[in-house]
Amino acid sequence: MQEPLNEHSVYRFIITGLGNIGRTFLEALLSRGDHLQRRYGFGLRCVGVSDSSGVAYDPGGLDIAAIVALKRGGGRVSALPSYRPGLTSAALVAQARAEFLLEATPTNLHDAQPGLDIVRAALRSGTHAVLASKGPLVLAYAELAAISDLEGPQGLPALRFSGAVGGALPTINVGRRDLAGAVISRAELIVNGTTQVILEQMADGKSFDDALAAAQAQGIVEPDPSLDVDGWDAANKLVIFANAVLGQPATLVNLRVSGIRQVAAADLQAAWAAGGRISVVGVADLQGDGSYALSVAPVTLGPDHPLARLSHGEMGAVFYSDIIGRTTVSSREDGPMGTCQAMLRDVIEIVGR
Repeated sequence: MQEPLNEHSVYRFIITGLGNIGRTFLEALLSRGDHLQRRYGFGLRCVGVSDSSGVAYDPGGLDIAAIVALKRGGGRVSALPSYRPGLTSAALVAQARAEFLLEATPTNLHDAQPGLDIVRAALRSGTHAVLASKGPLVLAYAELAAISDLEGPQGLPALRFSGAVGGALPTINVGRRDLAGAVISRAELIVNGTTQVILEQMADGKSFDDALAAAQAQGIVEPDPSLDVDGWDAANKLVIFANAVLGQPATLVNLRVSGIRQVAAADLQAAWAAGGRISVVGVADLQGDGSYALSVAPVTLGPDHPLARLSHGEMGAVFYSDIIGRTTVSSREDGPMGTCQAMLRDVIEIVGR
């Protein structure tokens, strides 16, 4: 059984994946550690990190500033003094039994590895898991929910992933918490910032390649850009939303998905000139039998649509429900910090449960 967390403690964490999100999270912690202690009554101590070169582990705590400097300079975890040759990320999590795992390895839609085994190891060893990575949730949501507090017996460790569906945009939180008790009849999600930036840049006259390069310069593009531009990143997030919020078991095979490669510049310019826009929208539409039809595609949004007001890479979501009517949320992010903030809020929520 998972022991309650003491709000006046320092909690140990492991972070797996030190790309834009993992490194930025550590940078944020350097500047916000005192705020956590003052405002929320707890601190965080990094005891383990991993990247594609391997694992570093020190039960007494790693030097976060040194790790950030190493990664900024293009270095690898294998160069750290606490590097543990032969130790895998999953084995590290099981061995360390830290209070938190922060999982930020690249999305892998083939078998969700290595993230899936890492999250399994965390939850089975009693470690709370906070995910930015989407693969484990897309391919194994039901399994992970069953061994966590989401659907398992009382006392199991927490599984949270608000940053996996739109970064700082509170898509999961609004759907699960704020609309609790309501029936969502339709949800429209713009949760891929990369395609927002690309389509905006193309509407201003840039080529597809130049627009993609602009998005990459912001640090928001997946390591494999096709996940963004072909609609699969948005599809991943819609699958997670369907499982976690709508209660509908879903995988990628249940979605109709198309990307932005065939969107014409003339169509973009016409949409903007009319006061609207074209965005990649994930839609969940309630059917007569109680199931949801799920799709992801570029959609022309007229000037009266609430998501047509998004600009400069903003993401947003509209929920239509029987009790509240229409609920709209949006978030503007420049780079990976929004996802890092979402991971931090998940940690804060778990500590405060």
